[in-house]
Amino acid sequence: MYALIDCNNFYVSCERVFQPKWQGKPVVVLSNNDGCIISRSEEAKALGIGMAVPEFKIRPLLKEKGVGVFSSNYALYGDLSNRLMKTMEYFTPNVEVYSIDEAFLDFNGITVENFHDYGLQMRTRAQKWLSLPICVGIAPTRVLAKAANRIAKKFQDTTKGVYVMDTDEKRLKALKWMKIDDVWGIGWRTARRLKAKNILTAYDFTQPWAEAIVKKEMGVVGTRLKCELEGQSVLGPDPIDIEKKSIATTRSFPKQLTDYDLLRERVSTFATVTAEKLRRQKSCCQTVIVMMVADKHNIDIPKYHYSQAMALPFPTNSALTISNAAIKLMKDIMDDTDTVKFKKAGVIVSDLIPENTRQFNLFTDEDPRHLAIMKAMDKVNGKMGDRVVRLGAQARTTWDMKQEKLSPRYTTRFDQILTVQCR
Repeated sequence: MYALIDCNNFYVSCERVFQPKWQGKPVVVLSNNDGCIISRSEEAKALGIGMAVPEFKIRPLLKEKGVGVFSSNYALYGDLSNRLMKTMEYFTPNVEVYSIDEAFLDFNGITVENFHDYGLQMRTRAQKWLSLPICVGIAPTRVLAKAANRIAKKFQDTTKGVYVMDTDEKRLKALKWMKIDDVWGIGWRTARRLKAKNILTAYDFTQPWAEAIVKKEMGVVGTRLKCELEGQSVLGPDPIDIEKKSIATTRSFPKQLTDYDLLRERVSTFATVTAEKLRRQKSCCQTVIVMMVADKHNIDIPKYHYSQAMALPFPTNSALTISNAAIKLMKDIMDDTDTVKFKKAGVIVSDLIPENTRQFNLFTDEDPRHLAIMKAMDKVNGKMGDRVVRLGAQARTTWDMKQEKLSPRYTTRFDQILTVQCR
């Protein structure tokens, strides 16, 4: 059996840990530069506040309803996430962290008499030790555990936040209830194609008449998903990420930028961070894309989004190569447009392949010294802090973000630790 633990409204819950006055009140957390809403409490959802809504558009509503607004505090969220995952290791040593607020717990080889009681213990432990509310879904496969967690979260009053899918009757009932869009591992593009073929639910997905369609649309990944939904565990601990074919690093600027050198520094930094992400997951990219966005509300021409792509002569995860390509693309964009003020930029890498499958080109290949340089950079920056070693095009302090509602880093900075006054 597998369990999926998922923290409810994770970013909001993290803010409430050290500011309990916001319990039971509407709270939202904003994205980088205090742009859009990326996490909402249930009370905020009840006010009709949508996901990804720009904060400035609903600022009067937030003020009128007394909604707590926080800038994103990733240092705090990351540390609490790590503590949550460590807490789950008390229940099984096999904890597979899937995302900052989700993890699979593998119980194979472990004797558990009552999984529902065990799930309730997990919830109690997370609440008591960390003040974080979680929901738990337990099932024979990872995909079904994900579905069980969805049921536990959707019907918390009935399930008490824990749902165990331990019979075939429960499994079939869940599959008929779950829309095809909600099946873990099926992205919206694939769901749209499946729905066009009349596969509307997870139950339809598992039917014999749909087998050829699933195989044609999703190949071996679809076959494995079908097995998982039928109760046969075939997936390993690696997450299903079938539609992730690119990595992006994008940021809005606190103010519009016009200076070439400032824009080049940002783009170079975005390229460096993207290359770090590639190396962290042991991938290489074959295409680099740079996008630049003007403030559409402050320009007279309708076009405000620009992008250019470059196919690299060899797969790479070198920050040097990707940064040079990105800077060239940025310069091309600026040369091709009359727009001079930009509010946002980003670097996207695509056509990803595993690092160990990279084929060497007979005539054009990357300088082998890049590999050693990247290893040294990662090692030093990992030990001494981000951007201690950086490219010449980067500055040290210009990765600025607007964070006017930032809460203290209670658990990672001694100078911001919680102060308790005893009287």
